[in-house]
Amino acid sequence: MADAAEAGLRGNAAYWRFWWASSVSEFGTYITALAIQVLVVVDLHGKAAEVGLITGARWLPYMLFGVVAGVFVDRVRRRSVCIAADFARGALLLLVPLLALSGRLSIWGLAAFMAAFGLFSLAGDAAAQSLVPRLVPTPLLTRAHARLDQSSAVAQTSGPALAGVLVSLVGAPWAVVADAVSYLFSGLMLLSVRIDEPVAQARPAERAFGREVAEGLRWVYRHPTLAPLALSTHAWFIVNGVAGAVQAPFMLQTLRLSPALFGVALSAVGVGGLAGSLMATRLGARFGAGRVVIGCRVLTPLAYVLLALAAPGWAGVALVAASRLVFGLSIGAENANELAYRQVVTPDRLQGRTNATMRSINRAMLVFAAPLGGLAADAIGYRPMLWLVALGFGLVPLALALTPFRSARVDRPPPVIA
Repeated sequence: MADAAEAGLRGNAAYWRFWWASSVSEFGTYITALAIQVLVVVDLHGKAAEVGLITGARWLPYMLFGVVAGVFVDRVRRRSVCIAADFARGALLLLVPLLALSGRLSIWGLAAFMAAFGLFSLAGDAAAQSLVPRLVPTPLLTRAHARLDQSSAVAQTSGPALAGVLVSLVGAPWAVVADAVSYLFSGLMLLSVRIDEPVAQARPAERAFGREVAEGLRWVYRHPTLAPLALSTHAWFIVNGVAGAVQAPFMLQTLRLSPALFGVALSAVGVGGLAGSLMATRLGARFGAGRVVIGCRVLTPLAYVLLALAAPGWAGVALVAASRLVFGLSIGAENANELAYRQVVTPDRLQGRTNATMRSINRAMLVFAAPLGGLAADAIGYRPMLWLVALGFGLVPLALALTPFRSARVDRPPPVIA
């Protein structure tokens, strides 16, 4: 059965072109993620509060327009949205070195840039996730997402390490050019994808835009298993927003890692992610998506305990790498099961709204949590904040385990509620 499924996925040319587009742009994304953090902390002399501000700006469009984007994606051809978003992001990234050359790059200017970048990413991400169920049949969804996660993990393994070297050689602003090229490649690759997407049916007058937004929200937050998953994931993102604001200054300032070593340490996330994604399909088939997601989230606090224990020196670097390895392992095994289950229980007409609603509200948590977490970390110290992060991550799976989601399975989803 597994061999037949693998053969079915292998023969899907449209999916593999999408995979190439996604994989290459993911590689560039990890370069930019590290370069922006180094740019804020080293070039612009920012602290955790500034890192949090930039992170919040990146996800602000998700908070403001996320559910609206879902309605938009459900009304148009999803491939076209992906292509337009890729080209727009590629062009926008080229502005970073130009602003740096002119001496006009500042914390607030970078925040504005990240907000614009986030707006295009909002549309592109919602469309890309909602396109996968149109590229592959339902029985192959977990496997298809696992393959995407595996390539993402490889990119996460090599991207930060390469970014650290690029930043050391050419500077943080110029390193993001690699990401610009990756988005342009992705857009061109998606142009070659052949898929007959259904044209959205004309909406009657009473089906106003607001009604469609409300329909998407009701679907997510009244569903017996999607609702607890969504709420738990929102809480996870609140804690992760705080963690993201603290870890870069902690590693670069407290542990005194160089940009290159910082990148190498972060690449361990990709190693763990690859290992987790390779196990994701089998774990989901054996234990069910619900138990896999909960089990993976139990691993996350361990990652931040290891990070909080790190001190300057090579032993500290080893703890940082171990921390990132465990974090990547938990995400890698969880993500494919979570996405596949979400898409199996959701009808096609609601895919855009479901994906955009959950992603946008997750990212909206970062808009508040990252800046506030950064301010708190500057006040009480980076290491104490990391211990609080570990505690927060520990509480999230405990609550989810008490809900019906613990029994969720991709192969036996609950009946679709019209």
